[in-house]
Amino acid sequence: MAKTNQNTSKKKKGKKSGGELDIMSKTAITKFIVGITMVFIALFMLIAFSSFLYSGASDYSIVDTQNFNDFYYELIAQNKGAKNICGAFGALTAYTFINKLFGLAAYFIPIFFVMLGLKLIGSFRIRIIRIFILMGLVMIWLSLLLSALTIDIPALGDTFYYLGGYSGMQIVRWLRLMIGSPGVYGILALVAIFVLLYLSSRTIDVIRSMTRLERIKSFGNPLKSLLHRGEGDEEELETEEDPDEFEDPTTHVIDLTDQQPKEEPVSPLTSGGEPAEQTPAEPVKPIEQPKPGTAEQVAIDFDIVAGHATQTAATPQTDLKRGDINTPYDPKLSLEHYKYPTLSLLDKGEDSNPQIDMDEQKANKDRIIQVLHSFGVEISSIKATIGPTITLYEITPAEGMRISKIRNLEDDIALSLAAEGIRIIAPIPGKGTIGIEVPNKKKCVVSMESILNSKTYQDTKMELPCALGKTITNEVFMIDLAKAPHMLVAGATGMGKSVGLNAIVTSLLYKKHPSELKIVMVDPKKVEFSVYNPIENHFLAKLEEEEEPIITDVQKVVKTLNSLCKLMDTRYDLLKAAGVRNIKEYNEAFKARKLNPMQGHDFMPYYVVIIDEFGDLIMTAGKEIELPICRIAQLARAVGIHMIIATQRPTAQIITGTIKANFPARVAFRVAAMMDSRIILDRPGANQLIGRGDMLYLNGGDPTRVQCAFVDTPEVSRICKFISSQQSFGHAAFLPEVDTDDVDGGDSGEIAGRLDPMFEECAKLVVSSQQGSTSMLQRNFSIGYNRAGKIMDQLQKAGVVGPQIGAKPRDVLVQDFNTLDNIIRNLR
Repeated sequence: MAKTNQNTSKKKKGKKSGGELDIMSKTAITKFIVGITMVFIALFMLIAFSSFLYSGASDYSIVDTQNFNDFYYELIAQNKGAKNICGAFGALTAYTFINKLFGLAAYFIPIFFVMLGLKLIGSFRIRIIRIFILMGLVMIWLSLLLSALTIDIPALGDTFYYLGGYSGMQIVRWLRLMIGSPGVYGILALVAIFVLLYLSSRTIDVIRSMTRLERIKSFGNPLKSLLHRGEGDEEELETEEDPDEFEDPTTHVIDLTDQQPKEEPVSPLTSGGEPAEQTPAEPVKPIEQPKPGTAEQVAIDFDIVAGHATQTAATPQTDLKRGDINTPYDPKLSLEHYKYPTLSLLDKGEDSNPQIDMDEQKANKDRIIQVLHSFGVEISSIKATIGPTITLYEITPAEGMRISKIRNLEDDIALSLAAEGIRIIAPIPGKGTIGIEVPNKKKCVVSMESILNSKTYQDTKMELPCALGKTITNEVFMIDLAKAPHMLVAGATGMGKSVGLNAIVTSLLYKKHPSELKIVMVDPKKVEFSVYNPIENHFLAKLEEEEEPIITDVQKVVKTLNSLCKLMDTRYDLLKAAGVRNIKEYNEAFKARKLNPMQGHDFMPYYVVIIDEFGDLIMTAGKEIELPICRIAQLARAVGIHMIIATQRPTAQIITGTIKANFPARVAFRVAAMMDSRIILDRPGANQLIGRGDMLYLNGGDPTRVQCAFVDTPEVSRICKFISSQQSFGHAAFLPEVDTDDVDGGDSGEIAGRLDPMFEECAKLVVSSQQGSTSMLQRNFSIGYNRAGKIMDQLQKAGVVGPQIGAKPRDVLVQDFNTLDNIIRNLR
């Protein structure tokens, strides 16, 4: 009997245990199903929220209803589909949580659902109540913070939804009425501290440590070092010598006479040349002038002045600042880690000092004296200044000698010296001497490395420094293209014109940051500038629809020049709105945060337009090319657009009077005829050059003879490869698009069939927000500036928005969607 009872009890226990197991398994299944459902709901909400940020404006007419009946009527009766990826319910859900309740902080809701679902599934163990309280506090806090920032920073309110939700906005407005803006931010700061205390008790120790008196005092040391830190973060030009070994350009004078031909001790003197931005020269030691007589009776003083090149060791570039504590905006931070090209990329030349051939100098001196004496011209002294390729003989005529007699002896002196060609300067400006330029038998090559590594180049304060080469006195010759402001380059084929253009571009690349300079290159020959293709995403600018950064087609050149004219007009509107006169003042105001980017203001980089083979373009397009070039040359200086045009045919049909009048800076390499020299320089001289980079630079006054710096194609390739290997902007700078169709702005019927695919969505966004802003279209639809501007022009032609007035947003002319639907229907 007892045994039977025991068996019965075991059976009962067994049934009870099996029932408990069944209940437990059902509970686990239920939790798993609920967990999977929670994860699905979270993903649904996440997709709906993200889709709402892009298509929410189009769904306003559906979701912005008073009750469910209105929602059902808009959705079913009106047969309106939602643009949201998750349909009408997803649009309504996102609208409720984002626009009505919490704003962008609503993203914490699907995150919480994911964590809850994973806990129910059993993926990991968390304290869900703690997470719920924490996320709820953070969500409410973030909603209030975004609402407060939206009120204080109007630019953040340029969206079709409330960043902090409508509820958060109402709460913040009420709090501002009660305790003001400081009180609101104070409460938010306290809540943040409470949340941190809730997360970790170590927060108290951290706050105590940060507020100790010793810690505050010690904080002053790194702050002081930060304020006095040098600008060493900027990439410096690589040098190979001691920076303290700079030497001023010196000249060595050697006195030779007919009675005493031996060398005398050398006395240091400075040369008298005065090129653009060079080391000031000291006056030459006075020379006693003997009485006029024959060459055999009078010993003529002969001084040889050999210009010594500046030492190439350079001090670090401390003038290029990457950022300043008093300058809130730094355009260079867009490519913060950009490194400037190093000098090791260039070939090192051997042109530090010219080689002095005393026999050659004495022979030339004797021949010059003999020729002048044979024609009855007496001189009292002669001085030779030896440059890289040219030697300048300065002669002092005896009293009573007429300059015109010496000027007419040019061919006779050339015949006597058996030189390639000489040039007489009578008189030398600022001196009481006459110059005779004679080519050296052994010519030195001026390397680009020696120019860029000179103290003159690295210490320059020019906005657009263009290092051209070295003068006769062996000093670095530079110009500021920003002050030029446009340059005309001419020379026969093979005389150094292309090398000169490469030298200009190279000197700009070594000195300017990609955010400060954009280059537009036009190359009808298709091969001269192709080496610069790799730096497209750093320095080059082009039309958005073009694939190649270098412009080679004539029709594209016309379109690009018209685009630059449009850019020029836009910049002038911005300068007018900012109340400044030029690009330098504008950028200074923008860096100081005095200009609002939401009103269209932005940092303005310099634009340099380089056009090669200008003659070919003029012969092909004629006035289509000349008119925009003249307009840019006349007006674009103040807005930072500068132009360099080059041609190998300096004829009157190509370099017209209008072109010459607007291009004051002229560079002339050797040309074939005197007439060509007169066209480009308004005087002879370019026809007497010797070629191979020998050039004359003119910008008012008298021309300066310069030996152009030589930079070879492999050197340019290495520079471009070095730049292209670094972080870039992702694309070239896009020029504004020019509408070439002669379409009247109000004739909307003619734009049918050419509408942008996003025209309708953009129109609805503009009408719903009542703001006609190109930047708003960019942000909401993730499109480029050119496309957004084109859509805005189409909206203007369709009558949706008004015309652009300065830097202000356009007026919206359509107030409701019914009117907009009629306009769109007429366009189809």
